[in-house]
Amino acid sequence: MMLETAGLEAFYGEQQALFGVGFDLDAGHVRTLLGANGAGKTTVLRALCGMVRTGGDIRFDGKSISGWATEDIVRLGVAHVPEGRGTFVRLTVEENLQLGAMTRRDHAAIATDIEQIYHHFPRLKERRTQQAGLLSGGEQQMLAVGRGLMLRPRLMLLDEPSFGLAPLVVEELFGILREVNRDTGVAMLIVEQNAALALELAEHAYLLETGRIVMDGPSEAIAADETVRRAYLGY
Repeated sequence: MMLETAGLEAFYGEQQALFGVGFDLDAGHVRTLLGANGAGKTTVLRALCGMVRTGGDIRFDGKSISGWATEDIVRLGVAHVPEGRGTFVRLTVEENLQLGAMTRRDHAAIATDIEQIYHHFPRLKERRTQQAGLLSGGEQQMLAVGRGLMLRPRLMLLDEPSFGLAPLVVEELFGILREVNRDTGVAMLIVEQNAALALELAEHAYLLETGRIVMDGPSEAIAADETVRRAYLGY
């Protein structure tokens, strides 16, 4: 198993945000974390990246990484694409992508990977010399995903990739994520308000409520659950 958590707790100062969260994710798989605002979904991703104080155990390739510094976790091949995109607005599209490969030294392979990103995101290729701040919201989100991929990650943590985007752009983005997963084998853990789309992309889902996992199972089973349907799928 590539990623395993057991009894995971997280704290902001004295305030506890996660309580005994346990789940796993194998190489190449896509899983999603569902839940209302404030349920702790973003905190799970931050905990996995070493960005908040944690208790319990986080293992990557069987090795405990609890308490590791964020940069050391990144070097293992964990890319975090935060909500709100986080692009460097004054830099061009291509400069943003090169920044994503900062920890790498294989310059020829970096150039090849940038072309691969442009294959997945043709719109970024058209805008390669444009300042990132001038891109639309959808293009900035694509750039954030592309920059994460430049790490050549084994695991991508995606926080609300559809946030603030028009429905057609969201469909396109999720189609590209599916393609990237299929073509590169990168595993994905997706936090997403659009539960219907997330359940379509992921093969397994976890439902979080107030910092605890209250339900988990194959996506079809979660999507068919009446409580989930009413609360998150709107029918």
